[in-house]
Amino acid sequence: MQRQDGVRRRFTVVVAVLAAFCAANARADEPEPPPVPAVYAAYVTPVAEPWNAVIHAALTEAAKAGRIRYSWKDALDTAEKQLDALEAAAAEKPAIIVADAADAADEIAALARKHPRVAFLLGGPDKPQPPNVSTFDSNLAEPAYLCGLVAGKMTKSNVVGVVAGKHDADVHRTVNAFLAGVREANPAVKAKVTFIDAWFDPPKARAAALAQVAAGADAIFAERAGAIAAAKETGVLAFGDMVDQHEEAPDHVVTGTLWDMRPVGDRAIARAAAGEVVAEDLGRFCTLAKGGVALATWHGWEKKLPATVLDLVEEKRAALAAGTLKLEFPVDEPPADPEKRE
Repeated sequence: MQRQDGVRRRFTVVVAVLAAFCAANARADEPEPPPVPAVYAAYVTPVAEPWNAVIHAALTEAAKAGRIRYSWKDALDTAEKQLDALEAAAAEKPAIIVADAADAADEIAALARKHPRVAFLLGGPDKPQPPNVSTFDSNLAEPAYLCGLVAGKMTKSNVVGVVAGKHDADVHRTVNAFLAGVREANPAVKAKVTFIDAWFDPPKARAAALAQVAAGADAIFAERAGAIAAAKETGVLAFGDMVDQHEEAPDHVVTGTLWDMRPVGDRAIARAAAGEVVAEDLGRFCTLAKGGVALATWHGWEKKLPATVLDLVEEKRAALAAGTLKLEFPVDEPPADPEKRE
């Protein structure tokens, strides 16, 4: 009896060893899952600033879905701070580094050349630089034009205001697009355009908008955060920029431009997951047709606006999205009043 028990024990051990061996071989035959790309983002202004917030939201969503590992740092308000952060990040060899090239484009490009296997995504108007510097920007011209159509139709004073950030090709294009829409809808409109010379200074933007309202503006395009507060205080109409700002002043924010970084992020993440490092222009995804930009939800304003205005905006939006309407807007500094246009 003892001999039979011993045999059974030895048999059980052999079976267990064989099972473990087979399981190990089966695991060895299985392909290793691809590594999850690491993404680092360096933000010049606080992450709450709309431009940053859009990028941060897209990358956070990708991280929650398990598609990337995401780390970031914000408020890098000098070129030195930004470069220090980027150099430290590059040393860790992430798959992707996202940075704002507005104030240190040449220095960041030089850093990228030292790390050719890291894909750099630089926000700004510059061209891609092989082998590893891709570029993107928030080209909001199409929805800004649509906002301008609404403002031109709804102004009663025939004066609209625009509060913009720094002089920059993309900002100029967005403002010019808004003004083109305004003047197409109402050639009699005059514009008050103020650049606050800052990417994120809400008190300064609010003060600029208040001055425009005092000068007769009854509709404000808040290209920079802070201007909507002035619209709320004074009772004029407002149009947001980059993110849906309806909640800031529901009775005053009619709509606005929306930027969605996900099409750009999806492209870059797919490249990184495949082990590809390239230089490409990702700004082409910032169109209504590609889903990179949109007009913000009306949030009930469709019941307040005349049907003719809604029909006009939808006609133009659909044509832009379908590609049957193609518009080009200058990147030169926008003129304030129509009579100053050449």
